[in-house]
Amino acid sequence: MRTIQDYRSAYADGAATPSSAIADVYGRIAAYGDAAVFIALRPIEAALADARALEGQGPQGRPLYGIPVAVKDNIDVAGLPTTAGCADFAYTPEVDAIVVARLRAAGAIIIGKTNLDQFATGLVGVRSPYGVPRNTIDPALAPGGSSSGSGVAVAAGLVPVALGTDTAGSGRVPAGLNAIVGLKPSLGALPTTGVVPACRSLDCVSVFAHSVADAWELFSAMAGPDAADPYSRQTLSAPARPADAPLRVGVPDAASRRFGGDALSEAAFDAALSAARAAGAALVPIDLTPFYATAALLYDGPWVAERYAAIRPFIEAQPEALLPITHGIIAGATRFSAADAFAGLYRLAELKAATSPVWADIDTLMVPTFPRPRTLADLEADPLGPNAELGTYTNFVNLLDLCALAVPGPARTDGWPAGVTFIGPAGHDADIADIAGRLFGTPGAASLPAPSAHGAVAPIELVVVGAHLSGLALNHELTSRGGRLLRAGQTTSDYRLFALAGGPPHRPGLLRVAEGAGRPIETEVWALEPQAFASFVAAVPSPLSIGTVRLADGSRPKGFLVEVEATHDAADISHFGGWRSFCAAPPQAQA
Repeated sequence: MRTIQDYRSAYADGAATPSSAIADVYGRIAAYGDAAVFIALRPIEAALADARALEGQGPQGRPLYGIPVAVKDNIDVAGLPTTAGCADFAYTPEVDAIVVARLRAAGAIIIGKTNLDQFATGLVGVRSPYGVPRNTIDPALAPGGSSSGSGVAVAAGLVPVALGTDTAGSGRVPAGLNAIVGLKPSLGALPTTGVVPACRSLDCVSVFAHSVADAWELFSAMAGPDAADPYSRQTLSAPARPADAPLRVGVPDAASRRFGGDALSEAAFDAALSAARAAGAALVPIDLTPFYATAALLYDGPWVAERYAAIRPFIEAQPEALLPITHGIIAGATRFSAADAFAGLYRLAELKAATSPVWADIDTLMVPTFPRPRTLADLEADPLGPNAELGTYTNFVNLLDLCALAVPGPARTDGWPAGVTFIGPAGHDADIADIAGRLFGTPGAASLPAPSAHGAVAPIELVVVGAHLSGLALNHELTSRGGRLLRAGQTTSDYRLFALAGGPPHRPGLLRVAEGAGRPIETEVWALEPQAFASFVAAVPSPLSIGTVRLADGSRPKGFLVEVEATHDAADISHFGGWRSFCAAPPQAQA
């Protein structure tokens, strides 16, 4: 089970319970065998106790009922040490961070604390005394930081969703380097009460997931001001732009494209641009010069002093407790004066004024998540240069009070990742989630659009096997309802396919049989909004019905099944492997 919908489906049809799901998570973590992903796990007995309590209460009013969540180890979880990647700094909080408390209230089950670049200082994922989590695409690559453990935990399928933080790109770079979704909300949308600050005025809690819809659900469950956080604010809203409005996507102009000389990454971004254009987006070249000038302020300007202020008593008392590279970066703040800080604020105001007119001409800015992947060997040779390069398209976002969402884009031809990030003004989180969900997909429920408001229900997956397949006679019944094709696949080998009597249009019937007594049948999985799904199901004629279908990828969406009585005078066509193959066969083979 990789997505929130996978868990919901398994709970709904009795294939799993929160207790069995949690036991499975701990088993997968042990089998994965990477001790650097988690700094601390909750005792399994504690997580199972939470699961059993949920089972006694039921899912009503708990939108994240039984969903396992991992938490970056600079975010407080009651009873577990918060280390921020530094053992000497560790303390054990008595209460959860407000975002964690809200997840628990929504029915989520916290699994443990994930690894990070020490004090959230880095975009590489290698600056931790607790080891380096393996990149899930290629172990030779950096996993990305600072939220390395959370990104890897989701990408490896250990948990469906995880919390990170993001000041300079830490919620986006690990997502891009591991080909998952990373949501960096508007500043203040998620309270940081109970989060160890990096730059408190710029910090965000971020979300890692396999789909835009899952990231948005987690965000929605946590969003809203908190009286204890003066930086928190109300930003959650429905998409502002009409769904049928022309989509204007800003992209780096020719002079603003930065790929570190890597032709494969540049070609992958060009493929992403082509995909966006093919999906109906109008591409608008944007000069990113003032954005890059803003990014330079984060580490070359006085904002590094805010990192020093965040841990000042600790770094002054125990400087030797920090990793040398972390200490060197944060201690560099001492070269800035109060006058430098004001000069930086004045310069930032100028750059905000220079960049803000851009948003009148575009609905979102689409950039590469990073110029190119960087390897562990690169960082061994140069610990600073590759880190700075990875932040090329991320460092300016929080300084300019923008929101961002990283999603996988077309991969490089060598298989290495090449993600894209959608950026928008503060408060436009729903807009960029909606745009990203429509233009780019990810595994599982990837192309589902984000829910448009707090508490909204995610779209529903529907398995089709016959005339509703793309391009066939009844496919219009899906597309006219706004259906979106998510993926093609197969059932498990527990089904048989029959050509039913009657028509036109001629239709098949999918029948579940004894385990292993059937064969895999070709399918497509579509997504429908709940209201559209309801109207579609209401029109399904007998002897067909909608039930739970077991797919070979482990998911269990709803889909077409047939009543057994209708198969008595129907031809068993299972050996064709699917309706398309049957329809393409000559008449004598169909007989």
